Amino acid sequence: MMLHAERGFSIAARSTGAPGNGAIPLHETRDGITQNVLITVLPDDDECTQAHPWAWLAELARARGLDVTSEELRGLPYEVVLTDRVARWLSPP
Repeated sequence: MMLHAERGFSIAARSTGAPGNGAIPLHETRDGITQNVLITVLPDDDECTQAHPWAWLAELARARGLDVTSEELRGLPYEVVLTDRVARWLSPP
C-alpha cells in the first residue's frame, strides 16, 4: 500500500567516451541509492523533532483503512527495498 507519492528523486546516466560506443559509466551504488531514498523521506523542516513524520504517516494509513498509531509505525523495521530492475542495473555486466 502506498501512503503518499509526494517526494522522489531521480538518477540520470550520462554517456561519456567515444561517440557511438553507447557506454554509460555507472557511478551509483546500492548504498548510495539507499541513502538518497532515506534522505528523500526525511522531513525538510530543520525544526522537526522526529526523524520521520510518524503521526502524519499514521494519519495517511488510517485514511486508507489501516488501523495503526504513530507509535506502532515507529516500532516497525525501516528498510529500503530495491526492485529487481534496479538491482540488475547496479550489477556489473
